[in-house]
Amino acid sequence: MGDPRGFLKHGRELPVRRPVALRLLDWHEVYEPFDRTLLQTQASRCMDCGIPFCHEGCPLGNLIPEWNDLVHKNRWRESIDRLHATNNFPEFTGRLCPAPCEAACVLGINEDPVTIKQVEVEIIDHAFDQGWVEPVHPTRTTGKYVAVVGSGPAGLAAAQQLTRAGHAVTVFERADRIGGLLRYGIPEFKMEKRHIDRRLAQMEAEGTIFRPGVNVGVDLPVAQLTTDFDAVVLAGGATKWRDLPIPGRDLEGIYQAMEYLPPANRVQLGDIADVPISAKGKKVVIIGGGDTGADCLGTALRQGAEVVHQFEIMPRPPEERPSANPWPTYPMIYRVSSAHEEGGERVYSVNTEEFIGTDGKLTGLRAHEVEMVDGRFQKVEGSDFELEADLVFLAMGFVGPEKEDLLDKLGVDYTDRGNVARDDNWGTSVPGVFVAGDMGRGQSLIVWAIAEGRACAASVDKYLEGDTALPAPVKTTTVPIR
Repeated sequence: MGDPRGFLKHGRELPVRRPVALRLLDWHEVYEPFDRTLLQTQASRCMDCGIPFCHEGCPLGNLIPEWNDLVHKNRWRESIDRLHATNNFPEFTGRLCPAPCEAACVLGINEDPVTIKQVEVEIIDHAFDQGWVEPVHPTRTTGKYVAVVGSGPAGLAAAQQLTRAGHAVTVFERADRIGGLLRYGIPEFKMEKRHIDRRLAQMEAEGTIFRPGVNVGVDLPVAQLTTDFDAVVLAGGATKWRDLPIPGRDLEGIYQAMEYLPPANRVQLGDIADVPISAKGKKVVIIGGGDTGADCLGTALRQGAEVVHQFEIMPRPPEERPSANPWPTYPMIYRVSSAHEEGGERVYSVNTEEFIGTDGKLTGLRAHEVEMVDGRFQKVEGSDFELEADLVFLAMGFVGPEKEDLLDKLGVDYTDRGNVARDDNWGTSVPGVFVAGDMGRGQSLIVWAIAEGRACAASVDKYLEGDTALPAPVKTTTVPIR
């Protein structure tokens, strides 16, 4: 390491977030630029620990100590090569991943961990600025055709790997633009969409074909899909949202998060002049305390909501790791995202039991506090309350893939949890059809989606060619085909 005592001399530092009052006026990313010299100092905190648990924490197996050392030594050109060796899209993970690598950092046992995620995103942004991110063309073409259904991180990773292996790859996306939930589900203030566009330009130059606006199973018959292509990768995600079927659910003013967030992104893209669902001047309740709920919160605040409450049925997490959640596991602790910093009230241990309204329109909700008893939520007697609400957004996660248009017609098997079943080689019950990402794994992290897309691509390449040189960073983790 360039400075084996760096972790003793320097504390953890991160870029400053722009002032709340300023960033609520626009949709740009929330962080100020980070001084590159300061970043090199942060990279020097990587402590030459001998056994880098960050490798285990990262599903991609990122070579974190290596590119930290290269950044510290100002060898930026080499650092992007080491980063791209394991991660197709560090500009996505560096902005959106919750950084399990940092949770597993050895320094994090008793100090603040290395700023791995920030170093990662600075490497790739600098590489794009310098023109170092160029198309990688295959050394030969195989004459084999592969269809990738879904253009989220899993589908894009699989597509790029297979294109570089020499196959003719076509990516199908039912939305009008490529990117999946990266495009329309992630607000602009978390990741500006120019980061997607510049990566897609690289992939197109490499030879990947993109076909947005094609709903496979509807616009393209399943029989044609399996006839025209030698292999198919299913990477459509777990897009079937969890609902809240309680009295009053049919009142006007209650929407799923994914009915609310995409139009807000379309305004920023210039597709529409205004959103069909606006929180301006409204009393808003968000049901669901995770990242999607925080995305709704930041969006509602930028639209000018009068007041926002975010409900979570689980209790408030502790400030420090509990003994049952030791290093190097991911710490389930209280966190404040940029959206939470901007406003709104977080309400924990609460369950919504009824929506109330007048003349078919939402006016509020009834709820109560809960506590965990013998592994089940129980109502706290006497804790009932009512809260006024003009809008409610349901952000309670996803229950699995949508099956009707594509999966049922393909005839794939499912796991007990409703995901697409797969064997140890990422293959489904249908020969030549593979699955990667949330569609097979269930709702998970972006870093897992990319890792599975890469690993699945290696299996597809081996299926088509009998062998593969593509890396396979992870193995399947779901119930296999019986």
